[in-house]
Amino acid sequence: MARIAAIGEVMVELSPYPTAQEETREIMALSYAGDTYNTSVYMSRLGLETHYVTRLGDDPYSEQIIQRMHDEGIGTDMIERVAGRSPGLYIIRNTPDGEREFFYWRREAPARELFSEPNESVRLYNQLQEFNAVYLSGITLAIMTDTARQSLFDALAKLRGKGVKVIFDSNYRPRLWNTAKDAQNAMQAMLKHTDIALLTLDDEQLLWGDDSIEGCKKRYQALSELVLKRGAEETVLIVDGEEQRVPVPKVDNVIDTTGAGDTFNAGYLAARLDGASAEAAAANGTRCARVVIQHRGGVIEKTLFEAGING
Repeated sequence: MARIAAIGEVMVELSPYPTAQEETREIMALSYAGDTYNTSVYMSRLGLETHYVTRLGDDPYSEQIIQRMHDEGIGTDMIERVAGRSPGLYIIRNTPDGEREFFYWRREAPARELFSEPNESVRLYNQLQEFNAVYLSGITLAIMTDTARQSLFDALAKLRGKGVKVIFDSNYRPRLWNTAKDAQNAMQAMLKHTDIALLTLDDEQLLWGDDSIEGCKKRYQALSELVLKRGAEETVLIVDGEEQRVPVPKVDNVIDTTGAGDTFNAGYLAARLDGASAEAAAANGTRCARVVIQHRGGVIEKTLFEAGING
């Protein structure tokens, strides 16, 4: 069985409680989420041996996050606990037109210090070289300092030299970067150390002003494996210069698209690291995402996910 380690941040999530609302106060439901964390949950559910790399505090909410990972079968040996600290927080607010707004409190989150200490960087590198693959995202890069990011890149370069595959989802969130140029530079540097890029065409438009497939092919021509997710449109695969299109069947009862891309990534990687073709892996990713978007939340109940996958 392939072993994969995901690097990133898990945050406390507060969202409107669906059945309880008072005139004088909002009733919120508490959960935990984060893009690479969401993907890790689904990779583990799909049978991929999954471990998580982050920093958490010593507070009750950090403890609950660790317990959630244990419950999902995710390895936590590479999580650093920092005394006196706590994870970041975000609140989801529903607007009158049915859209959702996100408000973040994460500046003091210990995950922002990943790869910032030389001893920790060496320790993580030594642990990561025992894996088949490492997975991270543009959000992982965005929360790091420039120095920590370079330490990460150095580690990834050495890991690839030892045969570890590096998998990257750009997941561009403008508010996490000082400027779009900073994000562009970091993404370009990261893609030099990437074996499989799982990108979203909407993010490409947002970051580069280019939503064409041809533009992406030109920009990332050095990549050996490129996956372009396009929502309800067919997925584009470019593997060793050969392009393929994988259909995305229509879903009539879409409830919530939160986490669809994260879930696609999980399905793709679970199949691809098990030896499936890129085309079969993309079909599996689509199948997993279809289940999630028919329920509310980025991480749905395990029984719902398994029923949807097996149904």
